[in-house]
Amino acid sequence: MSMDYPSLAEAEARDAADPLRSWREYFTLPDGVVYLDGNSLGALPSATRDLMRDATEHQWGEGLIRSWNDADWIGAPRRIGDKIAGLIGAAPGEVIACDSVTVNLYKLMGAILAARPGHGKTILTESGNFPTDLHVAAGIAAQHNLVLDAAPREAIVERIGPDTALIVLTHVHYKSGERFDMAAIQALADAHSVPLIWDLSHSVGAVPLDMAADAARFAVGCGYKYLNGGPGAPAFLYVAGEALEFLGSPIQGWMGHAAPFAMTDAYAPAPGIERFLAGTPPMLSLLALEGGVDLMLAADRDALWTKSQALFDFLIQLMAVRCPELTPITPARADLRGSHASFVHPSAWPINRALIDAGVIGDFRAPDVLRLGLTPLYLGFVDVWMAVDRLAAILADGRWQRPEYTAPARVT
Repeated sequence: MSMDYPSLAEAEARDAADPLRSWREYFTLPDGVVYLDGNSLGALPSATRDLMRDATEHQWGEGLIRSWNDADWIGAPRRIGDKIAGLIGAAPGEVIACDSVTVNLYKLMGAILAARPGHGKTILTESGNFPTDLHVAAGIAAQHNLVLDAAPREAIVERIGPDTALIVLTHVHYKSGERFDMAAIQALADAHSVPLIWDLSHSVGAVPLDMAADAARFAVGCGYKYLNGGPGAPAFLYVAGEALEFLGSPIQGWMGHAAPFAMTDAYAPAPGIERFLAGTPPMLSLLALEGGVDLMLAADRDALWTKSQALFDFLIQLMAVRCPELTPITPARADLRGSHASFVHPSAWPINRALIDAGVIGDFRAPDVLRLGLTPLYLGFVDVWMAVDRLAAILADGRWQRPEYTAPARVT
């Protein structure tokens, strides 16, 4: 074994010196489990249990319908949106918490194309991107009689031109972890006067974001990954203030009306970001999301990113010595990646299944990628060391080849 291989004692020492080590106490995680899938579903904040108890027993159970006013349920989408704005470098009134990434992407794409008829013939996006982004883009392209141009990452820059009507890009790639240079790509899109929507699902809460500084005007993002908002938590939608007055949501729901409870037949859009609301807000999910967002706002985000980089480097160093069969595909440079590390192996699926049974929860993405999420608020260096140690044992004894690990499952 290489002398450069870090010892368990070194991992323990790094945890002891970690300025974020106490944050683990704010999460409820099973004993003996190393959780490396916060990039897919964040862990449960301990405070969320009390928040949900209050929301169900007091706000709903006792307050009943009065809580729309008394507990300000009606203001939750905007209130939580303003909090998320603080995480992404946006201004109050530019973010709304609502719906899913899929629905919000549809709303933004439809709104932008409707505001710019005849500007270009193609919607440009990245091939191999997260499927929902591609599926929504294909549907919108068909509705607007446009062509979907799904290009490889390395060809995106050269494809931006006079025929481009709209660009949709995921800031951090869900599978490889590769990160676009937001400022550079945004500047290029602006030079061609092409609107650009960013998907921040693997970015918010994971990497530094400053939408205003990077001149980014449109984005959607996820609430249940690094924001720890709970399974299926509401997503969010961002529109820079300068662009709000020119857009109208293609889903003209009653909550996006200027006066929802006037109950008028005619639709009049709300004057600000609230126009992108549609149906009645899912209050229990929103309140759970708010708990996760509040926790993230309280943490030192510079320290989070510093620790994310250190955990990544530690993991890569360990994997190179103990698990060389798995090939890393995530960029080594911190400014080119997100906060998860991906490795390729032709049997990544059964290996991941065996790893879960060994008490290490990562995840698999077809056809051959093992993803290991690095969530600095509740993950330590000992966790990473133990995960690689257990993975090395699985590879060495071949247990991943058992029939129970090769069987398919509905959710991967």
